[in-house]
Formats: sequence, structure tokens, C-alpha cells
Amino acid sequence: MAAQYSISGTTASTIAASVERAVTEGDLGPGDALPPVRRLADDLSVSPGTVATAYKELRGRGLVVTRGRGGTIVAAAPSVASRRPPKVPQGLRDLAGGHPDPAFLPDPVPPGRLSAGVRSHRATPRLPELEETVRAWIGGAGVPAEHVTFAHGALDCVGRLLSTDLRPGDAVAMEDPGYHHLLDLVQALGLRSVAVAVDDEGMRPEALEAAVRAGVRAVVCSPRAQNPYGGAFSAARRDALVAVLQRAPDVLVIENDHAADIAGAPLHSLASGGLARWAHLRTVTKFLGTDLRWAAAACDPTTLARHDGRLLLTSGWISHLLQRTVLGLMTDTDTTALVTRARSAYGERRKALVTELASQGVAAHGVSGMNVWVPVRDESAVVNGLRSRGWWVAAGARFRLSSAPGVRITTADLLPADAVRLASDFAGVLGESETTYGG
Repeated sequence: MAAQYSISGTTASTIAASVERAVTEGDLGPGDALPPVRRLADDLSVSPGTVATAYKELRGRGLVVTRGRGGTIVAAAPSVASRRPPKVPQGLRDLAGGHPDPAFLPDPVPPGRLSAGVRSHRATPRLPELEETVRAWIGGAGVPAEHVTFAHGALDCVGRLLSTDLRPGDAVAMEDPGYHHLLDLVQALGLRSVAVAVDDEGMRPEALEAAVRAGVRAVVCSPRAQNPYGGAFSAARRDALVAVLQRAPDVLVIENDHAADIAGAPLHSLASGGLARWAHLRTVTKFLGTDLRWAAAACDPTTLARHDGRLLLTSGWISHLLQRTVLGLMTDTDTTALVTRARSAYGERRKALVTELASQGVAAHGVSGMNVWVPVRDESAVVNGLRSRGWWVAAGARFRLSSAPGVRITTADLLPADAVRLASDFAGVLGESETTYGG
């Protein structure tokens, strides 16, 4: 590392800034080792305590991790460089993005006026009409919806909830495999991810139990359309998870129902289980428009107060223009009919690929949502093999903590007829991989 990049600085803050700059510019990459504290202190003519303070600051902000005798290394997904997917090569069918089919997104029509006169938005941060619509939307699925709030999307809400309740170094139970932006966010906040294995019914109770025993302070999960695995809580699985969480009343449970209206599976919410600390989140980007960075959350009173208190000190409120646009779409009958058609189409397309893969002897997972997860032995071989046949799918590495390899295929705009060819090509690539690497 020293031959590639020279760390500089005479104070903890300037040393930390030097390392951060190297990570940002790519001079230091994930897994690269930083010099031992005493060696760097000698090189910079500072005290070991100064270097140790710099490393502590970097750990707290998610840039580096310490592996005991293995020393301090750049984090696998440092907070200054999210694990972004590679660009889609030209000429390939993109099935890696996780995006909805544009044909099922309505055309938003913003309100004609930006604001109904001069008033304090802080005094009325949420439009009462949208608040009531949200209560009916979330509460209709059995989630307690007396206390609701808004945010600039799910990641914004999750980040605020975690940062108000937890401190750097605290542990969070995360789905494995799970949504890569959430995994990055947890690390960027200086928190530790504890992997919780998932299956077709979502988080596995015994894995969550182990995470709770390990001392996690929060749990982040999806009740349906789990990304990337496609799992959905059954009623029995929900009850089993609630039983685990009721024995840990201080743990904050964040339930991300990000694809609610097009998930293609009923909601069995943890929030209906009488938990002490919880938040149930919903967004509209997957079915009303990717530019509508808005989310709603129903919470227990304490969680709501902490979230809104922090929101008041930052952006203050969610744009009323955005709120009125969302309200107009949520209450429009044509849009409701379009979302219903989208839910049906996404279900047909997802099931078609799973069925076609099964007919080729390839096991796949995807009981809800817009993605299918296919376990494979060698992600790179499969991604590159499908690339040679005109397909671009997502390697599973950026979704995984410690789970087995796989690839994620977004089926939102994959018509059933196309699924036949993709499944055949997938089986062919697996056969080539076994021939190359041994069956």
C-alpha cells in the first residue's frame, strides 16, 4: 500500500482526511491495508495516539474496519464509494437494474401552484389529506397507523431512524442476501451489519434469534418483495419472528415494504405483532414513478417523535409540491387501475421465469416482487456467460454478507416468451461452467 499511496497529515483529522481522499479517488480500494498505528506514527512524526484517533474516526464513518491481528483495512463498501453496479454494456438486454417497467408508470401532473400562499411549512409539515390517505393505505393492511410521518424515500427514513436510535459501533440485523444500498447505508453510519439468512418466507427465525442474542440494536427487513431473494412473510413466519422480537423489546424493528402495491403477495406485517419499537415504511417509486422520492412510515410514538425531531433540524419538511403530486396519483382511479395491471403483469413475468428455469433443472427463488434470485457456484462465470448471449444480470456479490453466491434477475419487463430463451441460455451457461470448472 505504501508504494501506491502515501498517507499524510499531522493531526488526527488531517490523517483521516488523507485516507478518505485516497479511498474517494480510488488510490485505496476495498480490502487494502492501512499501515499499523505505530509505523504510520513514526512515518508522520506524530504520536501513536494521534494515528489511533484518526483510525477510530474512519471506523466510525464506515470507511475502514479493524480485523484484530489482521490490522485495519478499507471497508468492503466504504461509505464514500457505494457498491454501485457496473455500467450495462451496449447492446445487451438489461435485467440487472431492479427498475419497474416504464409502461406501468403513470404520468405525474404536478399541481399548478407551488404553494397556497405564504405559510410555515414547519407548522404543517404533512398535508392533512395525504396523511389521511396514508393512514387508510397502511392501516388497511392491519398495520397500526395512528402515528404516521413522511420522508424523502426509504433510505432517507431508515438512515434517520438508525442515526437517532443507535451509535457508531452498534449492530444491526440485516437480511442476507439483502438490498445493497441498505447494506452500504448501515456501514456509512458506522454501524455493524449482522447477517440474517433469508429464504422464500423472508428472515429465518433461528438466524434472527442468533442476531438478537449477539446484541443487535435494530432489525431492518422486508415483509414481501425482498430484494434480491424475492421472499415474503407467511403468517406463520411473521408469528415466529414476532415471538423472537417480543423477547427483545428494546430492539428497533424497521420494516421496509418498498413494493407494497405491486409486490404480488399479501402483507403479514411484524408491526401488527404488538412490538414496542417499530416502523413500517412504504414508498411509491416502484409503481408511481422513480422520481417521486417520497416515503411514508407508521411508527410507535417514540420512534415517530425521534424521527420527526431530527427531520425538523434538517430539511424540516417534505416538499408540499411533492406531497400533492403523490396525493393526486394515489387518489386517481386511472392510476389505481394501472397499478393493478402492473401487479398482475409483474407476477406473471416473475413466475414465468421461475417456471422456465425449473423446466431446465435450474432452481430459482422469487415468490414476490420484481426480482428472481438464482443460486450459482460462480457468479462471474454466469454473468459473463449470459453476457456473451446478449443478457446482462446482476452478480450477487454486492447483495451478500456471508450467504452463498447467486445472481439477481429483474423480471419487470421480461415477457414470458423471452423467459423461455433466457432459461435455455442460463442452463447452457451453467453447463459450460461445469465443463470449465468441473461438475
